[in-house]
Amino acid sequence: MRTWPVVAVAAALTLIFAIVAGVAGSAAVAELIRGPSPEELRQASLTEVAGRWQRWQAGRIFPATLAYTSEQGARERARRVGISTRVDCRTAVDATLAASLQRSGCRAVLRATYIDALQGIEVTLGVAAFPDVRAAGSARAAFPDDGRPSPGLRALPFPGTVTDRFAQAGRQAATVRQAGPYLVIATAGQVDGRPARALERQRPTMFSFVGDLTQDVADVLTAQAAPVCSGAEWRC
Repeated sequence: MRTWPVVAVAAALTLIFAIVAGVAGSAAVAELIRGPSPEELRQASLTEVAGRWQRWQAGRIFPATLAYTSEQGARERARRVGISTRVDCRTAVDATLAASLQRSGCRAVLRATYIDALQGIEVTLGVAAFPDVRAAGSARAAFPDDGRPSPGLRALPFPGTVTDRFAQAGRQAATVRQAGPYLVIATAGQVDGRPARALERQRPTMFSFVGDLTQDVADVLTAQAAPVCSGAEWRC
């Protein structure tokens, strides 16, 4: 037969265990029902942005028209001619750049070609997707900084359109900018397909609007959205 002290100790231990279990259970429930922390929301936002190239429709990244300021200062719109169905990193850029993009973890390069309002200049825009900001920055360092189109993004002509003579030799200007985990790249030339080396005098200002196009695409790709933790594309 148990003595009263033994029974009392057993009862006390049972009570302690129950309290500990209750506290642990309450903590677990609190963890489950608490809202995401600011850091978790920040990470969720970064993850959502990095996956847009794969989730979004191509027309959302490359809209039908893009606004720009012309050489004369007028506000005009470039019209999209077509979007490539290929997203392979190696074939979207010149061979001397392909290895650098692969080492940086390039996931895809999306491309579309636009024509300016006067239909004299064609521009291929590219969005290179990387795992994170650091990887994109590493790949950015491989591109020329002086506006040279080669090595760079390969021109994307569309047969039967005004861009059908946009060959690689016809690339005359280029620009590249980093936008978070993306590089937004452009290469431009004239619709008659003349090679850059055939020009007696370069006129860089005629291609200055290309920077507006890359900025527009970069802004859309990295626009901050309020996290919706219940959404399939969010991981809060």
